[in-house]
Amino acid sequence: MARPVVDSNPVLRDAIEAEVRRYFDDGATVAAAYGPQFCRLWESAANHVLGGKLVRPILTVSAFDALLGERAADHPHRPSAIRLAAAIEVLHYAFLLHDDVIDGDIMRRGRPNLIGHLMADHATGRDASHGLLSPDLHWARTGAILMGDLLLSHAHQVFARAAVDEHTRIRLLDALDHAIVETVAGEHTDVALSHGMVEPDLATILSMTAYKTATYSFELPLKVATALAGADAGMEPSLVDAGRYLGLAFQMQDDLLSTFGDAAEHGKDAYSDLREGKQTVIMAYARMTSAWPSIEVALAAASSDEDFAAVTEALDHCGARRYVAQMIDGEIDALHRVATQSTPQVPPALQTVILGMAASLEGRRV
Repeated sequence: MARPVVDSNPVLRDAIEAEVRRYFDDGATVAAAYGPQFCRLWESAANHVLGGKLVRPILTVSAFDALLGERAADHPHRPSAIRLAAAIEVLHYAFLLHDDVIDGDIMRRGRPNLIGHLMADHATGRDASHGLLSPDLHWARTGAILMGDLLLSHAHQVFARAAVDEHTRIRLLDALDHAIVETVAGEHTDVALSHGMVEPDLATILSMTAYKTATYSFELPLKVATALAGADAGMEPSLVDAGRYLGLAFQMQDDLLSTFGDAAEHGKDAYSDLREGKQTVIMAYARMTSAWPSIEVALAAASSDEDFAAVTEALDHCGARRYVAQMIDGEIDALHRVATQSTPQVPPALQTVILGMAASLEGRRV
């Protein structure tokens, strides 16, 4: 199988990171006029935005380069590809900030997220009163929400100002708008599922996952690369399918890691999905087994890490872990078919990029 694209090309990583840093440096400079607290918010966000694998921006530029081959380096849209890729990473961070507020998380990538950092940085020691949030937590979550709003605005600015013809600009903006709408719809359904407002059947959970993760993480980068490279628009349906298969596989793998993996490795709060009542494919399968009544009772009563560890053991014993692993394999098989057998054909170089992204899942197995 092709080498994982996320491990390739350190020059590309440096170029994307430099573009992201430039935006936050410029933002901090502007923020200085609005007082030290606002400036500190920008500086804190800048310290948290990088550190991930840059999957989305690297996919964007790698797909662009694959579509153009030797012409890519000198193509007039190559600088735009870097800027738009960086904007997609900023968009990703905006979603993470809002997601952390929604989920009540204070950890990300094995360390305090922006909310956790702001709480520690501005600790007042005052307790909550009358059922309200503590001032520290309210301050921190407010900062995350507002910074997320600013980053969403920035993504639109970058897409709208891309140095491309009007037809390409509209394609780019349409792709961005579609990705944001589907991500928000997916998040909305995710919360509805967690609170029992939507029936937690497998089809609904898979649809939510595709909207929340696949569209902006994989479909959007492939659409941006196709538009910038001037590639055959008839290829887009195949790339949309490829993005969906990749997104489902990656999210289900994250669900496995969060439920069965080591918190020190996946970087999230231990058992966070179980504590928050996340309705994942793991839980959807468990609901269909004879073990569910006892799992449901144990989950409702769980309060300690030991309790949640017992729930994960029961989920594993009922076959949920094996079932989801098989589903991941099915998504990867479907990805191979759409990447290699579509009409019009996905160019071989782009096939290598897409399948290389799928190969990186092998290193994320629990």
